[in-house]
Amino acid sequence: MSKHAIDLTQFDKDFSSEQREERGEFESVPDGKYQVTVEKVELTEAQSSGNPMLKWTLRVIAPKFIDRLMWRNSVITHNTLKYVKTDLHTCGLDLDKLSELPKHLKKLLDVKLEVTKKTKGDNENIFFNRRIENDRAPSKFRQDAGDALVPF
Repeated sequence: MSKHAIDLTQFDKDFSSEQREERGEFESVPDGKYQVTVEKVELTEAQSSGNPMLKWTLRVIAPKFIDRLMWRNSVITHNTLKYVKTDLHTCGLDLDKLSELPKHLKKLLDVKLEVTKKTKGDNENIFFNRRIENDRAPSKFRQDAGDALVPF
């Protein structure tokens, strides 16, 4: 029984000139404005200082580099409180006390944001510009669909 070899030589010329699709999830996306969804938020400690830190994982949803990940670490100190409070407010989370944050972290998931990424030297910064509100369609959808399709 002879094995028939599959002839791929017909693709050689095109293959060698074809560009690989850039898929590196861990490669940085270029500086610019992006629409992202909050995929994960953890309250952890900064390795260098031991200060509390919010570790954000953001997934790009538009306009390019869709599905790539971006990370943002927000160290919490007395000097950064106003920035942390502003970020949380931008995400639609207004707390009376920061100590309430751990039990509200889930509310930050799936929030859609417009962010700007800027690199200065070795430092990459991601700024939360604004929340992307598209609640009108889902609420209309929920009314029409009844309780069956309301997300948990």
